Amino acid sequence: MIEDAKKQPPYSQFLGIKITHVSAERLEAELLVTEQLTNRNGVLHGGALMSLADNLGGTAATANLRAGEATSTIESKTNFFAAIPVGEVARAECTPLHRGRTTMVWQTRVTCADGRLAALVTQTQLVLNAQNK
Repeated sequence: MIEDAKKQPPYSQFLGIKITHVSAERLEAELLVTEQLTNRNGVLHGGALMSLADNLGGTAATANLRAGEATSTIESKTNFFAAIPVGEVARAECTPLHRGRTTMVWQTRVTCADGRLAALVTQTQLVLNAQNK
């Protein structure tokens, strides 16, 4: 369902997430840090960073679904390591840790412009079929 994964939801567009690579094995994206996405310290808000990662995990899961299936996040954990200031681009790479019939686990690495790790997000996606959508 790679083609379905390439179609982004309105929230992703609202944040300004730019998907740069989609495959069943890896998803990549960029997010320009604008004033609207900052916290009171002038750096990317943790919630915006988590939204980036959540969108990527859902998109990556969607790329691995079978016909008639959907997905929903049921767990997410974020570790923050470095701040990303206004004007920089957050780069994210999402890869699978587990792809099962009923759940998938994805890990997203978000890096700063200089390549430093800004955050590591691990999330679990529930696979929904026609009966439990």
